[in-house]
Amino acid sequence: RTPLSWATEIGHEAIIKLLLDFGKVDADPKDESSRTPLSWATEIGDEAIVRLLLDSGKVDANSKDNAGRTPLS
Repeated sequence: RTPLSWATEIGHEAIIKLLLDFGKVDADPKDESSRTPLSWATEIGDEAIVRLLLDSGKVDANSKDNAGRTPLS
């Protein structure tokens, strides 16, 4: 897991914004379950973080995890 994934899972919007603004961060990494930061954001129900990730243009909202779920399904 990456710092972006962990920050997303705990809902730390300021850190997520900082990492995305830095520009050298993979915004769509998959963890061992093929879950992405967007998956974690939707799971915790944080609309602001979901919007932040989607607005970055660096994530795939249709990416499937190992269970076949997409972040927005």
